[in-house]
Amino acid sequence: MNIKNEETRSALISPHGGYRSLKSYQTAEIIYDATTAFCNLFIDKRSRTHDQMVQASRSGKQNIAEGSMVSGTSKKSELKLIGVARASLEELLLDYHDFLRQRGLLLWEKEHPQAQTIRKLAWEKNRSYETYETYIEKASPEVAANALICMIHQANYLLDQQLRQLEKQFLEEGGFTEKLYHVRQQVRRR
Repeated sequence: MNIKNEETRSALISPHGGYRSLKSYQTAEIIYDATTAFCNLFIDKRSRTHDQMVQASRSGKQNIAEGSMVSGTSKKSELKLIGVARASLEELLLDYHDFLRQRGLLLWEKEHPQAQTIRKLAWEKNRSYETYETYIEKASPEVAANALICMIHQANYLLDQQLRQLEKQFLEEGGFTEKLYHVRQQVRRR
């Protein structure tokens, strides 16, 4: 490929990927791991709810990764996939609310002392599932469900911010089709 072709390619395809460095992805990955552990502990493995909760948490994580990878050639697809991730985590949030309600367990308010403790863990460096493990695997079902609710709220906040930023970027820079048109026009003028 000659220099002009390389310049055209770099002008067309934006940098993409890098999802592992996104806080939204990191949080969604923890939620996936924690939900799998939660469901194995507190939901019958043969129930449809078990599978749906695990799949909703997986969908949240996977759609962030897929959106990030497709972002180089389709901002529209990236926006859609990040929206799907957000919707999957909202579905999961409702499952945790249902879990607490159906068992007569307390749903923590945002200012509940234990909710504050969980929320502060988001600032830990090198966070992983292990950061939250004791709140899931060594806690009561009430504590575990509420801990996951806190984490999902944090992930949803991050995804809402990400969606706003992607929308702004799209409005300012346009999408891949527009870039194709402009680059093609530049090549024709040469």
